[in-house]
Amino acid sequence: MTDTPPATASVTLDDVRDAAERIKGVAHRTPVLRSRTLDALVGAEVHVKCENFQRVGAFKFRGAYNAASRLSAGQLARGIAAYSSGNHAQAVALAARELGTSAVIVMPEDTPRSKREATAGYGAEIVTYDRYTGDRVAIGEALAADRGLALIPPYEHPHVIAGQGTAALELIEEAGELDALVVPVGGGGLIAGSATAGKGLLPNLRVVGVEPEAGDDTKRSLGAGRRVGVPVPRTIADGQAADIPGELTFSLNRRLVDAISLVSDDEIREAMRFAFERLKIVVEPSGASALAALLARRVEALPRRVGVIVSGGNIDSRRFTEIIGG
Repeated sequence: MTDTPPATASVTLDDVRDAAERIKGVAHRTPVLRSRTLDALVGAEVHVKCENFQRVGAFKFRGAYNAASRLSAGQLARGIAAYSSGNHAQAVALAARELGTSAVIVMPEDTPRSKREATAGYGAEIVTYDRYTGDRVAIGEALAADRGLALIPPYEHPHVIAGQGTAALELIEEAGELDALVVPVGGGGLIAGSATAGKGLLPNLRVVGVEPEAGDDTKRSLGAGRRVGVPVPRTIADGQAADIPGELTFSLNRRLVDAISLVSDDEIREAMRFAFERLKIVVEPSGASALAALLARRVEALPRRVGVIVSGGNIDSRRFTEIIGG
């Protein structure tokens, strides 16, 4: 059993506000950091929303809990399924535990060990596949149908998107009026929710997404006016290794997103190093991509007051050291 809506579904500012009420007291309200050094390097006043301090170490818990908490008692009794490269896996596993149900997660074989172990630590059953030859959506849908589980996709769901948008809602509530919002893009759920919240509050807000150079499916799709696939990206930003935008996220992002910037793996490394040395925070590669775009001056026509979402910090010490020391 899947819980995936059609691409015609919509997400509104009211949906994001409703999600904020639903996750209140369960998800963390994460801090917003400022740095004079960052402002000087970027040439703007930058407000950094630190979702690496969210439960499970990433923004994904917001959407997972918002979606899971809306399931019926019967659906919760049967359990939840999900497919994910790591952070959504942990988010669904924790949401299931919080709601007193079980979770089965489909994960790539090469998922970083820290993410696999954390997912199992929340009590989830893990089923693995080869990300370069397998179809995680088909595997997840078949598993959910076979076991009668409610499938919560990582981004292709209005309740997930609305939940992710609460990060931008909080950022604007704390930072005040912003001129631009810079957001990492994988499947597109975070930026779809962020743009919905941001432009709902600030109609003139410029929303810029950031993808790794190897995974520019959203940039290509927005340019073509249709969903365009790319080879499965090989990048250190494993959480952004999407090969084609979702139907729902694309339908939202083509209306709401103003531009997509691309960053290299080396620029992501530099952003991780900067975050560690200057902001005193640990950020995973996909979580650092939006910050990387600012530091590398990849965002065109940068205005005065900018919000940036650091989307996660799930990385083990060995891999972190290898990446920033490389």
